[in-house]
Amino acid sequence: MLFDFGMVANKIYVRYYWEVLTMTINEKLLNKCLDKIIDNKYVFSTVIRVESGDGSFVWTGARGEMNSDSKYFIASVTKLYVTAVIMSLIEQGKFSLDDKITKYLENRYIDNLHILKGVDYSKDITVKHLISNTSGIPDYFFHKENGKTAVDSFFNNEDIKWELDKTIEYVKKMKPNFAPGQKGKVSYSDTNYQLLGKIIETVTDKDITAVFKDYIFDVLGLKNTYVFNDVTDNAPVRHTIKTNQ
Repeated sequence: MLFDFGMVANKIYVRYYWEVLTMTINEKLLNKCLDKIIDNKYVFSTVIRVESGDGSFVWTGARGEMNSDSKYFIASVTKLYVTAVIMSLIEQGKFSLDDKITKYLENRYIDNLHILKGVDYSKDITVKHLISNTSGIPDYFFHKENGKTAVDSFFNNEDIKWELDKTIEYVKKMKPNFAPGQKGKVSYSDTNYQLLGKIIETVTDKDITAVFKDYIFDVLGLKNTYVFNDVTDNAPVRHTIKTNQ
């Protein structure tokens, strides 16, 4: 069976999914699974879609604030979109994974970006380092400023726009995790993918909204998928963390 969990929150009830996988799939069982997922403490909304490989069984169910056709934020799943575009551009011969990012980014982004133990690695970083999270560049999202991180602000309903310039300004104040490409070292960093987004815009001479539309949305027929740009857009389901929405 192919499961598309849509917006199942972080707390996953594995035992119920295992129950679904080991029993006869039917609507009653799947509804029971959905009922048990929502606990109104950590999980407030969810959508599950189940399809058989031959298409003989197709079912979608929703609970909480969501309907089966609700729009929702995909958050870090966006990194898969960025990766798909990067690989498409490489296939087209636009650039290589081994290219230095200095080839595509302005000096204001590169200068002093990665200085570790007195050694400046800023100009050694490649596209491959960014896409594989092996650049050593810190994650701005968890950087503390005045005792509070960006993620703290998000969970406190302080929705702040993070342009690349602001991100890089923060990151340059932080200590890198390791030298780019250091063997055995990987560190998840949203900063890497902000930089990749800028590289995509440079290579295509389009903004990321247009790029996603051309390379992903239109190609796959994703009619209800779009880049969120309008702060007054209330269509997506609200994020919830514990009791904060």
